[in-house]
Amino acid sequence: MGKAFDSVIIGGGHNGLVCACYLARAGQKVLVLEAANQVGGASVTRPFAPGFRVSACAHLLHMMPSGIMNDLDLTKNGLRLAASDMSSWALATGGDAVEIGGESATPDGAAYARFTKLLNSLADALRPVLNMVPPRLGTDSWADRADLLRVGWNVRKLGRKSMQELLRIIGMNAYDLLEDNFESDLVKGAIGFDAVLGTNFGPRSPGTVLTLLTRMVAQGGAGPAGLSQPTGGMGAVTQAIATAARGKGVEIRTGQAVAHILVENDRATGVILASGETIRAGAVISNADPKSTFVNLLGTMHLDTGFVRRVHHMRARGVTAKLHLALSALPAFSGVPPAALGGRLIIAPSLDYVERAYNHTKYGQASQAPALEITLPSINDPDLAPAGQHVLSAIVQYAPYALKAGWPTERDAFKDRLLAMLETYAPGLTKLVIAIELLTPVDIESEFRMSGGHWHHGDLAFDQFFMVRPVPGAAQYSTPMQGLFLCGAGSHPGGGVMGIAGRNAAGQVLRWAA
Repeated sequence: MGKAFDSVIIGGGHNGLVCACYLARAGQKVLVLEAANQVGGASVTRPFAPGFRVSACAHLLHMMPSGIMNDLDLTKNGLRLAASDMSSWALATGGDAVEIGGESATPDGAAYARFTKLLNSLADALRPVLNMVPPRLGTDSWADRADLLRVGWNVRKLGRKSMQELLRIIGMNAYDLLEDNFESDLVKGAIGFDAVLGTNFGPRSPGTVLTLLTRMVAQGGAGPAGLSQPTGGMGAVTQAIATAARGKGVEIRTGQAVAHILVENDRATGVILASGETIRAGAVISNADPKSTFVNLLGTMHLDTGFVRRVHHMRARGVTAKLHLALSALPAFSGVPPAALGGRLIIAPSLDYVERAYNHTKYGQASQAPALEITLPSINDPDLAPAGQHVLSAIVQYAPYALKAGWPTERDAFKDRLLAMLETYAPGLTKLVIAIELLTPVDIESEFRMSGGHWHHGDLAFDQFFMVRPVPGAAQYSTPMQGLFLCGAGSHPGGGVMGIAGRNAAGQVLRWAA
């Protein structure tokens, strides 16, 4: 049988949909297969209690490049922002909350301006790295050598002083860098939290300056809207991308789980669905995480033993949970002006607090005092809750996937611990709770089909970054299997709702097919 499609994409998350758009724009006939009943992957909006809806996993938009948003004309395709340029407040139990980067962040207001100016200048030099297809290592290709030279030239353009500073700090841990630059524990804790958000690291972990810089690189390329909340939740982002894809002729099927990647004559030639249907295509592109792709969908019998070993050893166990609360009224957070409640609230009172929160994960325990990123999305978007009522959504660090006691045993105690914490910072909140949902990494793995429940499909670290992400042999979106490509967060540049991996993967598929 001949191919039915030029490309078939496994997974209708944002990267898969972005990839489909760019392929279709180049004239390909593309099919996207999504196992869930709606597209979006981890970027979806769904109910969690009667009348209450929430961005189930990712909950803020701040990393998608403006170039991709313009290419896909997401505004024309229905994307609206309920809030943009959102503020971030660091909470303290005594009520001395400070706005990060705001006038209240004394005595560190001037220090913050200097710090962000330095890091943004370094981020500008690294931004081309985020957007490029990584060059291959150990080849004689002039194209790969030219790409490496371009990376070096961008760093060299910083000037001697800034280049030396980049080389000094890039391998540091965030704890030491922030201690060098700030006095306020609240400011240091909040920025340190950003350096470890969604990772299996603490502020003292080597390489956390890299994760902080990567976040700033992505945010700097996302345009003037800054930290934003889409109207209708994060599902509105992926729905807009899906609308753009359909407008370009992409076929999208939901409720269609892929069981296996079809291999014929040592080449990926399509997929076999769980229903038994076979779909042939010129290229197969997986938006699933690397472990799921290579171990479950392709099968290790088609791969070299050394490559399989690298995939198995890829660090991809999540330590981040998501908490959703349905509230009967708007809570008040100590020290936070009512007008600021529509922003981002961070519970990370100091770097030592975040490091202690992380320590428990080393021993297979959930944190006794986690760090939290809190939003109240129904303030900016009232349609997410019944009139007069509200939704609270919080990212929780640290809640390890591999919990020694098991989540069935610990789930209720951890929920109670989180509610008690929130009560400390927002007195009276527990009396407002109508319903509660806690998604542990095990739940995230199950609902969003992410191995290990890791939001980014794998830790972002020097040995899992750029030219070696996810693993050597699959770091340029292609794989050892002819015709099989990766386009998900496990590929460069990593997690977050960016779409860069999807766009870059499309370019690689088109070059291969030419």
